[in-house]
Amino acid sequence: MTGALDGIRILDLSRILAGPTCTQLLGDLGAEVIKVENPVTGGDDTRQWGPPYVTGADEQATDLSAYFIAANRNKLSVAIDITTPDGQAQVRALAATADIMIENFKPGGLAKYGLDAATMLAAFPGLVYCSISGFGQTGPNRAKPGYDLMAQGFGGMMSLTGDPTGQPMKVGVGIDDVMCGMYATVGILAALRHKERTGEGQHIDVALVDSQIAWLINEGVNYLVSGNVPQRRGNAHPNIVPYQVFATMDGHVLVAVGNDAQFRRFCDVIGMSDLPSDPRFATNPARLANREALLPQVEAQVAIMTSAALVAGLEGAGVPVGPVQTLDQVFASDQVAARDMTIAVPHDDTAAPVPMIGNPLKLSRTPVTYRHAPPRFGQDTETVLRMLAAKP
Repeated sequence: MTGALDGIRILDLSRILAGPTCTQLLGDLGAEVIKVENPVTGGDDTRQWGPPYVTGADEQATDLSAYFIAANRNKLSVAIDITTPDGQAQVRALAATADIMIENFKPGGLAKYGLDAATMLAAFPGLVYCSISGFGQTGPNRAKPGYDLMAQGFGGMMSLTGDPTGQPMKVGVGIDDVMCGMYATVGILAALRHKERTGEGQHIDVALVDSQIAWLINEGVNYLVSGNVPQRRGNAHPNIVPYQVFATMDGHVLVAVGNDAQFRRFCDVIGMSDLPSDPRFATNPARLANREALLPQVEAQVAIMTSAALVAGLEGAGVPVGPVQTLDQVFASDQVAARDMTIAVPHDDTAAPVPMIGNPLKLSRTPVTYRHAPPRFGQDTETVLRMLAAKP
């Protein structure tokens, strides 16, 4: 079955996570992705971000770290030194055959090699050229390096995350990189649509910090509307009560009471049916205003219940509830199996198929495909360069 982006070629000069997340997603949708890696450094930095590593057929560790394989399937790896005239010529030759070029160098970093957006678009007007950086191509911070941690700090997310009495806390994975990659994907697909209509390429400028600010969502707009700086609330919600983690007598349970009817049913299950009749707790705005009076009472009652009893009771009453699972529980679940959220992609150079997380997109006519395992460094160099040499 043909992928939605079959016939689209991507020249990928990105590394680490944001750019590779974008190009892996586009590759899953059928695009051909040619990943250019630096032969001087041994390729994408994340190849060395282990252990763990996938082992080769000889049972020795390869350059396929778990971090690298997380975002680099469905790609061809080509070793090209872009600091040399020959390397620059090879990249330009690849760009002449490509629909999309993506890079995440510091703003202006590719200009000295003649591979920047202005130069490439002048040579190839139909090229969709996407630049990912920490702060964007403009602004006073454009030259600063962009790492997920710095973006979460600068963009405000860390000020909202963590225990109210502890340190500001980053999200446990590089979520800013991932979301920036998602925004880049949307921008690229929009630019491809424009190219289909007009033949024109364009430059897409995506920044980690801009992306992080965009997904502040309700907390960001809460501040813009009220002028009040939001505070860390741990696992509690700024606009809904109760909506958080509760400690039971034998574990933890997530409870998300989304409306007043659910609150009444929640109170029935935990044996506190009188609470909704108290004007302080009858409505969500009232519960927000009286959060500190309500929650200690609820927490004390839930603490004498088992997790199983609380989950069963709330599920039966139609109140959103769920477990806090560890990753072994996540990947062993029937739901993950049913949704194909774990996959194993064969690789010619590894001892066993490479385990990966599946793509969440379920397209009925053009489903995602897993055609290539994450590549060893430079494994496709000769094949791709022969293709260029054969091009008339």
